[in-house]
Amino acid sequence: MTQSAAAQKPPATPRRLDPEDAQHALAEVQERLRRQQLVADLVHRQEEGDAKANLVEDLVHRQHEAELKTLLDGLHPADIAFILESLPKDERQSIWKLVSPEHDADVLLEVEDWVRESLIEAMDRQDLVAATGNMDADELADLAPDLPPDVVAEVQKGLTEEERAQLLEAMGYPEDSVGAIMDFEMVRVREDITLEVVLRYLRRLHELPDHTDQIFVVDRQDKLQGILPLSRLLVSEPETEVRAVMNSDFLTLNPLDSDADAAGAFERYDLVSAPVMDDQGRLIGRVTIADVVDVMREDSQEQALSRAGLQEEDIFAPVSTALRNRAPWLLFNLCTAATASFVASQFEGTVSQIVILAFLMSIVAGIGGNSGNQTMTLIIRALAMGRITGRNLWQLVKRELFVTLMVGLCGSLVAALFAWAISHSISIALVMMAAMVCNMLVGASVGVLVPMVRARFGKDPAMGSSVLLTFATDSLGFFIFLGLATIFLL
Repeated sequence: MTQSAAAQKPPATPRRLDPEDAQHALAEVQERLRRQQLVADLVHRQEEGDAKANLVEDLVHRQHEAELKTLLDGLHPADIAFILESLPKDERQSIWKLVSPEHDADVLLEVEDWVRESLIEAMDRQDLVAATGNMDADELADLAPDLPPDVVAEVQKGLTEEERAQLLEAMGYPEDSVGAIMDFEMVRVREDITLEVVLRYLRRLHELPDHTDQIFVVDRQDKLQGILPLSRLLVSEPETEVRAVMNSDFLTLNPLDSDADAAGAFERYDLVSAPVMDDQGRLIGRVTIADVVDVMREDSQEQALSRAGLQEEDIFAPVSTALRNRAPWLLFNLCTAATASFVASQFEGTVSQIVILAFLMSIVAGIGGNSGNQTMTLIIRALAMGRITGRNLWQLVKRELFVTLMVGLCGSLVAALFAWAISHSISIALVMMAAMVCNMLVGASVGVLVPMVRARFGKDPAMGSSVLLTFATDSLGFFIFLGLATIFLL
């Protein structure tokens, strides 16, 4: 008896999710590139014009390229993006040429902005049009700022009127808004049809849009009336009308809302998707958990860089680019360090008479900085989540100062014992204790004020915050400790 095609088809091999797969692939790519470079170097050492050596180089080069292409074809686009981000520009361009054209669009969407620019520069106009021609309107809007205008215009010609309108709409929203990340693919139904009709409609679709956990119920003017969870659709009687089982109480987003606020809502309410409505109540798109995860990751990276006074850059960028990125805050840090040194120099007489102070004052400054860094991290996180308001600000300040005072008293006892052990002076131990508590309070105050003031003026609360905190705790820490020592020990 002849088996059916489905029976003859071998079972699919599940792919285990392992973050180290991309790292292993990167190591293999780097090793193959290294071997290729070794062969090239050996050939160049031969006599110039040696036809046999050049032939060997060409054959080995083709073999390595074939092996690399086979390796890349078996990787997920996200893993390819990781590899490209981890290679210097020259090697990155070599690997990019070997990526299958069918993966070009997905890889361009996965890579960081600073890598995407270099990849687009290496592609000719025809390849760019082919890669972006089948993208959805929201995906194309993400890439549009990095694409040449003539490529965007060419791709627009292949869009339908609806897709072209969606593209222009998405490009018109601010970068950090819900409108810039929303998806236009979603399932809509009317409230006066039965669930059986809805199921028949879904079966006619080629596939459901990604992360579809609910169907949106709209009227003839596309005004959102409710949502129909897929779970309720599947367990309810087919003869039931949509209006009888849909949810009328649901969360909606506005396209001008901050994407960070949307991420907070997804986290708070455990959402998979959320509808986006305009001011007239019309459904214009949706935001999915995939978009929100990207927002959270980007915000986390930006905060980590901002605290050190950095902006996102290619880790293999030219030295001139790195200097422009890092030099301003480093120069500012140099000025703050010079100020702290100047403060210490004003107490030269005190330090010269009690030399042990020179060893102890760095402890006071360091502990104050660490304490302030803890407070600052909590404040920046609370600001990002929108948890700080005018009503709870003063209560938060008092709490942080009280917690710092309690921790400072405990820690200063240990520091005082240490100071007494190496100096055999109760007076030095008491000065050490008082100075540490005072400087920890300074650190906590700065940890609250710097992010709050920057946020009040519309600036990134994390930008350069660590540099400003170090300046305050070093300068004031030296001043407090040496000042107290001058008053009570001399």
